[in-house]
Amino acid sequence: MSSRVLRKLGLQTEKDLIIPGDEASDTEADFSSGGTKKKLNLNRYDLLNQQSHSESEVKEDDDHETTGSINASEAGGENKDAQKRKKKKKKKKCSSKAQNPRSSEDNFEDEVERSVREVNQILGEPCKQATPASEPDVFTSSNKIKLLAVEPKFLNANNELKRMFGSRVVHAETNSKRKSRGRAHVKQTILVNIKDTWPPVGKPGISMKLLNKTAFSSDGSILQFVFEHSVQYQQVQMKFLEAVESLNPDNIVMILNSNSYHVDALLQLSELCRHSEDFSMAADLVERALYCFESCFHPSFNMTSPNTLCRLDYCKQENRGFFIALFKHTLSVGNHACYRTALELCKVILSLDPETDPLAVILLIDFYALRAQEYDWLIRFYNEWEPDRNLSQLPNFKYSMAIAHFQNNDPETAHVLLQEALIMFPMVLLPLLEKCAIQPDSRVQNHPFFTGHAPKTTSPSLQQLVSLYVERSYHVWKESELLPWLERNVLLVLDQVDKGLPCVEEAKQKRQRLYQATIPRSILRHVVLSDVKNVTAIIPEDTRSPIFNFDPLPPLDSVNLYTRPNTSRIGVIDNPHTLSIFFRSFMPTFNVNQAAQEAAVALPDVLQGGGAEGGAVEGAGGIGGVASASVDLRRSVNSLIDAMRDLLSNIHMPDVQDDGDVEDEED
Repeated sequence: MSSRVLRKLGLQTEKDLIIPGDEASDTEADFSSGGTKKKLNLNRYDLLNQQSHSESEVKEDDDHETTGSINASEAGGENKDAQKRKKKKKKKKCSSKAQNPRSSEDNFEDEVERSVREVNQILGEPCKQATPASEPDVFTSSNKIKLLAVEPKFLNANNELKRMFGSRVVHAETNSKRKSRGRAHVKQTILVNIKDTWPPVGKPGISMKLLNKTAFSSDGSILQFVFEHSVQYQQVQMKFLEAVESLNPDNIVMILNSNSYHVDALLQLSELCRHSEDFSMAADLVERALYCFESCFHPSFNMTSPNTLCRLDYCKQENRGFFIALFKHTLSVGNHACYRTALELCKVILSLDPETDPLAVILLIDFYALRAQEYDWLIRFYNEWEPDRNLSQLPNFKYSMAIAHFQNNDPETAHVLLQEALIMFPMVLLPLLEKCAIQPDSRVQNHPFFTGHAPKTTSPSLQQLVSLYVERSYHVWKESELLPWLERNVLLVLDQVDKGLPCVEEAKQKRQRLYQATIPRSILRHVVLSDVKNVTAIIPEDTRSPIFNFDPLPPLDSVNLYTRPNTSRIGVIDNPHTLSIFFRSFMPTFNVNQAAQEAAVALPDVLQGGGAEGGAVEGAGGIGGVASASVDLRRSVNSLIDAMRDLLSNIHMPDVQDDGDVEDEED
């Protein structure tokens, strides 16, 4: 009998049991021992009424029982015989275990494993124990991680608006919209605020998968993710690419009408709204694209965790929409003076791919740091990233660091940095003063260092960076304290130039050596997406494919899931439309004169009249045709925007009957 059952009965061994058939032998044993023993009437089948145990426990008890009997027999026998019996028992034990059938608990474990496998097929295979990276990543140091740490409360532009205008103003507008729409409580998001006019996201056909996990410290790891498209979404994407190649925006609107959260269609129409100066609708479409991405995040994807670094590869075609939507959203909130929110969004974009920085956020992050008055953070960021990224070779950082030290009450360092910036990038001064509406000093205006020397030593690549910085940051220099400080240091720089100090010639040689190469594609993408006034991207000559804002200048090593349809109609359009000409203006090979001629031919009511009138119009050349095409273009764009605005504004959620269910957003 099992030793466990014997212990329940208060007995030590089976010999203590009194069986009715063995009363005589038991009596003799009692007399021989000189004592009395109480008989125990026991029905062995009563043990079945006791609490049942699992089969695995019974097996363990049987094993313990066997081991216990072996030990008891070994104690009474010789050592040699005991070892033989022990080996024999072990063999018997192993053979009995092999012959035992699978228990119900084993079957239950199989069910659990099967469920885990099904979950892994949906969310991706779980990574094994994170192994330290073979080569240390320069962007995983503790200081760099702290500098790019994102605070969730600063990602919401409404929170910054509350700090500027007060909670009452923001809450009043939000509550009035909710009461008119009757919007119920929805899922909380961190990137954008869900609007009542947006339809339910449902299943947009986009998912996120965890690719691998690499440990960079004892408590930190890098998680590599990728977005994936369903089969249905891939079919819609191919239709979208065909619509783009057709150069007919109506086809894109039709795709968005049937697929409200198609990301590339939202981004492309957002650009169209921005060109028509409907900035509110443009921002709304970008926010809707971000909401679509955020609803598809992997459970492990956390942009605000200090110990988990989430990465996305820009070379993956499916990932690029998230980068571009974040970048456009950053520019949008920055235009609304939410500079701290824009700074946090720059951190998010840079942390997703810090090694390549595919959208050149490094040209933008210093501007928002200065506008948000995060001077100490900008100084620490420069000191930490300068050894790896050579930030001192960028005009924006060279001048921004001088301003940061000046505003941070470090005038001595600020003087030195500003003079170094003026010597290294003298071509910044005159355009900057012109944008600030400041008349330069006569000595400055007549000195060849700023008038003749600077333009001659400026390559096209460097000139593009300078123009981008001046057009974006001239507002920073309009503060009353900065312009007199700039004037004093300009005169000191001219003294150094007149003395012929070697630092001036060294800066000239360095400038000519560093900026002669082709401008990187990341900077070109930045210029295209920023669309800063008076700054045009210098497109490489080998670029022949059209440039669209939903995916401008893809990487040369791009991993493409989709390929644009090859059509022979690019550049030659049967019956051209003015909106088609508008879309073709995004292409680097666009010719405005050729477009005007095509638009003139497309006006049969005006240009194909008979008799003398037709000859008169034709003899007028392209003047009347260009004017008519311009008017027709504006009317067509405005009508399209009005139709799209009406379509999007008529999408409402069902009214909530119980007003008590409506919840106000937390501060």
